[in-house]
Amino acid sequence: MSQIASPTALIAEDETLLAQALRTELAARWPQLQIVAMAEDGEAAVDHALKQQPDVLFLDIRMPGMSGLEAAQAVVEDWPDGVPLPLIVFVTAYDQYALQAFERAAVDYVLKPVQGERLALTCSRLQTLLRQRAAGGDAPALGAAVDQLRALLGAGGLAGPRSATAPLSVIQAGVGNTLHMVPVDEVLYFEAADKYVRVITATHEHLIRVPLRELLPQLPPGRFWQIHRGTVVRSDAIDTVTRDEAGKLHLTLRSRPERLVVSRMYAHLFRAM
Repeated sequence: MSQIASPTALIAEDETLLAQALRTELAARWPQLQIVAMAEDGEAAVDHALKQQPDVLFLDIRMPGMSGLEAAQAVVEDWPDGVPLPLIVFVTAYDQYALQAFERAAVDYVLKPVQGERLALTCSRLQTLLRQRAAGGDAPALGAAVDQLRALLGAGGLAGPRSATAPLSVIQAGVGNTLHMVPVDEVLYFEAADKYVRVITATHEHLIRVPLRELLPQLPPGRFWQIHRGTVVRSDAIDTVTRDEAGKLHLTLRSRPERLVVSRMYAHLFRAM
């Protein structure tokens, strides 16, 4: 992390002109801020953020592939322990209803196209928070930041609205010319894997070409718990929950040998630990 005398930032925006406009406005409003990376999509934003650990992230909500919300979640989940989280500002063209969600989550945002006066307020707020952090004062703690982002993810509908139709009872997994009908009651967990989702039962593994965020709203409500941005577990299949020396939670499942990691975004599900 940089010192407050030389704060750093990343800009993630897929529209080149808007990215350059934001960079120009930031240079005018906050000359000391160093832009250490520019990313055109969410995946690149996450890679740059984890490697360079900037103080501030400006994330466009809507980017190709991984959205700004998903990128923020990935950064928070994979951010190294002991390093202060970056301050996150979402760049959005959302309507007023969505903006109210940002307000409730206490996450800062700027509207597109960027307005200089509004950006100046954001810069002032960021500078105050960074000064508090440098002085060891009452800057946002990790737990508060995670709670705020979790609230925003819920308000933003990352998983999409719950399906109006009956929840899935069977997962259809095709292999060549064969279609396997996998009862949802037999699925222990789902795990995102590149363009596929792994469907894991006690004895078999299947692959389906449905993004996890599209599958989630179709599952029986309350039956499956998301424990990581890429992992969803059937709650009654969980056998034990163990906290390691670093404070991270790991699950074991009935009928499976592997241990699954619970990200800090979803550790609240196991507060009794």
